[in-house]
Amino acid sequence: MKIPQWLMTAGLAVLLAGFAADTSLAHGVTGRDASFVQSIDGPAIGPFLYLGAKHMVTGYDHLLFLVGVIFFLYRIKDVVQYVSLFTLGHSLTLLGGVLGDIRANAFIVDAIIGLSVVYKAFENMGGFERLGFRPDTRAAVAIFGLFHGFGLATKLQEFTVSQNGLVTNIVSFNVGVEIGQVLALTAILIGISIWRTRPGFLQHAFATNTILMTGGFVLMGYQLAGYFQS
Repeated sequence: MKIPQWLMTAGLAVLLAGFAADTSLAHGVTGRDASFVQSIDGPAIGPFLYLGAKHMVTGYDHLLFLVGVIFFLYRIKDVVQYVSLFTLGHSLTLLGGVLGDIRANAFIVDAIIGLSVVYKAFENMGGFERLGFRPDTRAAVAIFGLFHGFGLATKLQEFTVSQNGLVTNIVSFNVGVEIGQVLALTAILIGISIWRTRPGFLQHAFATNTILMTGGFVLMGYQLAGYFQS
């Protein structure tokens, strides 16, 4: 059965709206996971791999950004290149922020993460070209990757984490994040690839990225509101 293009776009709109609305899952380590992180005393590779993967799969801010990054990438080589840049930036600040105890205001960092979604959607819509400006997309993805990693680091810094096995656990967590990223990206790429076979893909691309941009603005607004209220 052929799925109408308008229905696919509407479905994605609902999905992205849900991502943006449920900002409590964007970066947070809450509930049982938070209690577990604070209770560990010593290396726990398996559990931290799982937590890292879970964070990425439920990290809607990351997923929104990555959807924007790969939206118009048709070659696997390009997907690997851009995602590798994001991964490098994400890993550097996650590890450096926690292990080096580098701190920043979590609301501001998360607002910039929301901005990264807005930026990529705007680029996909041809916004920069209309302004007569062509940014270096690779550099932008790497730089925003730094903020995405630092966003999680600020959350982990809120907890009292034992120094015993800290390096092993944080590295394991980071590896888990990358495993989760591969799983999430595979599903996203399959979905987008199927959509690209439909004749109306390009016709609905602008509307889809408008929805993506809206999600980024919602994330930004939520975090900035938290900053001014704190």
